[in-house]
Amino acid sequence: MTKNNPLWWQSAIGYQIYPRSFQDTNHDGIGDLQGIIKRLPYLKWLGIDFIWLNPIYTSPNVDNGYDIADFQNIASEYGTLSDFKTLIAAAHKQDIRVIMDLVVNHTSNQHAWFKAAKTSRTNPYHDFYIWQPNYNHQPPNNWTNFTGDSVWTYNQATDEWYFHLFAPEQPDLNWENPSVQTEIINMITWWSEQNIDGFRLDALSHLKKVHLRYHNPLVNINLIFLLIIQASKNF
Repeated sequence: MTKNNPLWWQSAIGYQIYPRSFQDTNHDGIGDLQGIIKRLPYLKWLGIDFIWLNPIYTSPNVDNGYDIADFQNIASEYGTLSDFKTLIAAAHKQDIRVIMDLVVNHTSNQHAWFKAAKTSRTNPYHDFYIWQPNYNHQPPNNWTNFTGDSVWTYNQATDEWYFHLFAPEQPDLNWENPSVQTEIINMITWWSEQNIDGFRLDALSHLKKVHLRYHNPLVNINLIFLLIIQASKNF
């Protein structure tokens, strides 16, 4: 597997895999990494250049794995990190690259960062997420998320509302916080060191928010590409 051509993806043929329903090898009714490994010869026969894996990280699966509880661990139903490394090596032997889904707009509310953040306004992880004070026991504004519900959920421990563009179980990260940027870059670097070939960037257009005092704001399309690109130079 050569990585000498940084623009290989411009002409590559990809195959998206939702691991949960791809192939089950341990008969628990859930697809797994070993199932993908087993089908690599078939994928090679199809003539693809890379596979794109939908999220395989540890997750409560409120949103099909897009609610990530641990960015650097494999969901147990799919296998182990060792299984994943075996998949990478086996795919590369077939000249097939492996792309992971990178979800950095939000985490699961079961992520260690959010569990700490919601306990206190002075917790070091509190500013990893987006909060507004509780005035008159009303949400800060009238914004709605993708299901038509409020983007705000009340947190009693801090008497604040936290922001989520998706489900309440998916609090948005505060990308204005340099510590968040550092943690995400460190995570990207770690996966690069596992020899993956790149990321599909999920919900990237939502990272930058308009001012939270607005009502029914226009869509803001200012994107935070630079940090992701800089961190991904190894691919």
